[in-house]
Amino acid sequence: MITSNNATLQTLHIALITPALNDANNGNWQTAQRWAGMLGVAHAVDMAKTWDALPAPLQEYDAMIALHARRSAASVAAFAAQCQKKPLWVVLTGTDLYRDIAIDSQAQTSLQLATQLIVLQSQGIFDLPKSMRHKAHTVFQSAPRMSHKSQSSTTMQVLVVGHLRAEKSPETTLALARLIGQNRLEARIQQVGRLLEPQYEALVLNTQAEFPAHYQWLGGLSHETSLELIAKSDLLFHPSAMEGGALAIIEAVQCGTPVIASRVAGHIGLLGADYSGFFDWGDAAQALRLIERFATDPTYQAQLHAQCAVRSTLFDPDTERQALLKLLTI
Repeated sequence: MITSNNATLQTLHIALITPALNDANNGNWQTAQRWAGMLGVAHAVDMAKTWDALPAPLQEYDAMIALHARRSAASVAAFAAQCQKKPLWVVLTGTDLYRDIAIDSQAQTSLQLATQLIVLQSQGIFDLPKSMRHKAHTVFQSAPRMSHKSQSSTTMQVLVVGHLRAEKSPETTLALARLIGQNRLEARIQQVGRLLEPQYEALVLNTQAEFPAHYQWLGGLSHETSLELIAKSDLLFHPSAMEGGALAIIEAVQCGTPVIASRVAGHIGLLGADYSGFFDWGDAAQALRLIERFATDPTYQAQLHAQCAVRSTLFDPDTERQALLKLLTI
């Protein structure tokens, strides 16, 4: 038995299913790894990509947490069939909320089978079917607070973190880089992420060749190196078309690095509807105006810093840990 928040809880054997392991180095993996550590203090947690890769027979588990309604659908179905009446949490990603649950039958079945649904930002519940919202809970992801390490340079450092795929809108980043170069703004975009969709390769390389002072593609980097770059940058630029709860934004807030982000539900759910650093998704010219304003207007800089600081308490590791442990008592 364990004690948490004055409540006595039974130690559980939990299956944690994640479609991405450490070789993917993406948001799903970071979430799974962090949750395994947080829950592992009080419970026994086994992590695997699919249910049949778990180290113990499925019936030996007291509960399952499955990241991604569509990609973990087979594991969700197997647990529901073999472990009836046991807790089954399904964690919804951006592609789940803003694409798959509307069109994919496996994702829809995962919603039905889940005893509880977890979304990673406050707008996520409202993007679920009304019939599912009663079993949904918001758990904000977290990152440790770090000191901002601004570099002494007259060139503003703008960082983009995210593998190059359609959901992350790399074309918006590249269009912004070209506008920065054409307008000779004292700013440079650095982009971190592996090339996951080859249609972006030529555009990335051509932009870098044409505007080397304003755009640099760094490729895939370790999470630790990416976090160091966030802490050293003046701005994080996050242009995604859809997001479940972008960890890079949370890390930027915790590093004291303001964010310029597309006005999509996943970003609003993290930064708040009144955040002053939103641009209309896909509108690189509007994003450029915000970046120019940030570069020249100390009042606007202070406003973004203050708004991010207000959200910081939501992203504290202890807050996330307590939210997870609380779910186990429901």
